[in-house]
This record gives sequence, C-alpha cells and structure tokens, in this order.
Amino acid sequence: MSTSTASTRLSDPHAIPERPAPRQFGLIRHSLQLAKRSLIKTVRTPEQLLDVTLQPMIFIAIFVYLLGGAISGSTHDYLQFLLPAIMVQTIMMSSTATGTNLNTDIKKGVFDRFRSLPIARSAPLIGSVLGDLIRFVVAITVTIGFGYLIGFRIGTDPLQLIAAALLIIVFGFCLSWVSVLIGMLVREPGAAQGLGFLVMFPLTFGTNMMVPTDTLPGWLQAWVKINPATHAMEAARALMLGTPDASGPILRTLAWSAILLIVFAPLAVSAYRRRT
Repeated sequence: MSTSTASTRLSDPHAIPERPAPRQFGLIRHSLQLAKRSLIKTVRTPEQLLDVTLQPMIFIAIFVYLLGGAISGSTHDYLQFLLPAIMVQTIMMSSTATGTNLNTDIKKGVFDRFRSLPIARSAPLIGSVLGDLIRFVVAITVTIGFGYLIGFRIGTDPLQLIAAALLIIVFGFCLSWVSVLIGMLVREPGAAQGLGFLVMFPLTFGTNMMVPTDTLPGWLQAWVKINPATHAMEAARALMLGTPDASGPILRTLAWSAILLIVFAPLAVSAYRRRT
C-alpha cells in the first residue's frame, strides 16, 4: 500500500478499502493461460491431430460403403443417418486424449512447476480441457467436410448445423472430465489411454449410431435408451436433418452434460490434489 493511499484512509474513515481481484477471475485467467499452452503444444506437434482427422474419415468410409447397402439399401441414405452420430463418436473417442496427455505431463514433472506457481490447483486441469477443445473443432470440421465430399447434405439450415456442433462440443467438454479422472487415478499414460477407450467403447457403440433402436434386442434397447451418447446422437440428427421432436434429445443431452460435469470434475480435481 502506498503512503498517499494510507494517509487518505486515515483522513477519511469512510473511504472504501481496496479489494483484491476475486479468486474466480484469477482461476479463469490462469486456466485460459494454461489452455494457451496446450494450444501451442498442439500447433507444434500437429501429429496429435491425426486421430481427429483420419479416424472420422476411416469410420465413415468403412460404415457407409461396407455396411450402408446391407443395412439401409442406399449408401446415400445411410450416410445421412450415420454422419451426425459419427461426429459424436469422434468427439467421445478424442476426449480420451485429455487424460492421457495430463498423465504424461505429470510423469514428466511438468505439473511440479505448476504446483510452485500461485494458481488454483484446478487451473491446470481446466486449462488442459479447454485447450483440447481445438481437437473437437478440428474433428467436427473434418467430419462434415468429408461427409459433404461424398454426398452428405443437411436437411435444416447452417444455424442449426452450428447449434449441433456446439452441442456436441459441450457434451465432449463435460465428458472429458471422465478421461481426466482416469488420467489422475492411473500411474502410466498407456494405462490411461487403454482404460479410457475401455470406458468409451460401450458408450459409443452401445447406441443407435449404426442402426435404429427398434432393430436391437430388448436388453440392448434398455441400455441404448439410457445411454447419454444416444441422446447426443439423436440431438445432432434432429438439428442437422430436421427430424421431429428435437427439443427432447437436446434437453436430455444438456442434462447429461451437466451431470457429467458436476460429478466428474470435482472428483478429478480431488484426485489431482491427492496425486500432487
């Protein structure tokens, strides 16, 4: 505190004392700075984006041209049905990289430096998840672009397409905290990646991604109907293709996103504090 400020307060007892910046603003600022670090690391090592550029194209080509004719009778019709779900699947699979990268940074001692800084303990985790949003944007752009090259067309308008992309990104951001928790609990990056895929596979493939729900066995239909990934895929189809009753899947996707964030983000931060 300066001498002039101190003298002013002594002379004026009603002067309003200076207050430090709220802690939440500091957390936001620090998280954004660490997100910038993650973005720079991705730009300098673009091979990290191979899974979100090649994987969606491979899945689309395999499912459409190998299975589309048998399942739907028309590869074009099947592409219309499949592509919105592939967008969700790609985001879910790519979210496993967040926990793996965090586990790698901890093993290399990067987080020891973060711990010595005057920042919130959760800032490195939030920054890493925010930085990985660029992977989601790339994945969605590549999926839609490749889909358009082979004949996909939206049945609504560009604004609803953007809304579908934003909804999927929100869902992927919240789901990433499951991967973060796994990355904090296991000791090796390979284990984080393997366990992450083990969790994501039943979530992504136990859906109506490839076939309508009513064609599945009854026991599988029960799982598909409560699977949060199913609601995200149905919401994406509703927004991109104009299917009826869009509000239901959208609201369920937002509700599941909130539940995932509320449950797994605090657990991940708690696990990180215990580990570091």
